[in-house]
Parts: sequence; C-alpha cells; structure tokens
Amino acid sequence: QVQLVESGGGLVQAGGSLRLSCAASGSIFSINAMGWYRQAPGKQRELVATMITGGSAKYADSVKDRFTISRDNAKNTTDLQMDSLKSEDTGVYYCNAYGRESTRPRTGMNFWGKGTLVTVSS
Repeated sequence: QVQLVESGGGLVQAGGSLRLSCAASGSIFSINAMGWYRQAPGKQRELVATMITGGSAKYADSVKDRFTISRDNAKNTTDLQMDSLKSEDTGVYYCNAYGRESTRPRTGMNFWGKGTLVTVSS
C-alpha cells in the first residue's frame, strides 16, 4: 500500500503564511503526479494545486499568485507554500498522489492523505 502523510496545518491570521508538506511511502512503483485538494465546511473537495512528474504546475484560479507547489521526485514529497492567506482558504487540505503500487504496476490509482486543517482567521 501507498501512504501519504501531511503536516504543517494550523491557525493563521489573514495575510499570513503556512507551508504544508506531504510525504508518500510504502510500496510505490511510480508516482505520476502529486498535489493538494481542500474541502471547506459544507463544500465539495476542490483542486488547489497539482504537479505532474517532469511537468508544470496547475493551480486553482483562487490561489494563483498566492500559493506555490513544489515536488521532490526522488523523495516522493510535495510542499505547498501558502502566502497572503484569506479566510476563504480555511478548510481541510488533502495530499493526493496519482501513481502505481509495486504490487499492481499496471493499474493507476489515486492515493489520499488523511488531511490537515488550515484555519485562517479574519
């Protein structure tokens, strides 16, 4: 199995910054993309940012120019630097990876972390 573990959430004032980190471990065959989703109270989970291996990053319009995603492909990690935070950024942030387990190398799968809470106070 592949496990994703997030860290770095917390409480911050509007205008502040937080950095989220995620590490993938376990029976990894390959990871094609890693990214971040979030779910605000009463809303559906939405894409925040994602980065494919060897490719460019993609951001939700609401976070462009404020959030920056980075990856270390060798370590199977991804970070999300969040600046100029707004109250509407509040939610549970989930790390996501799309890849293949070593036990099923022909099957692409989505893997999810358990989430980390980000609260932005206004």
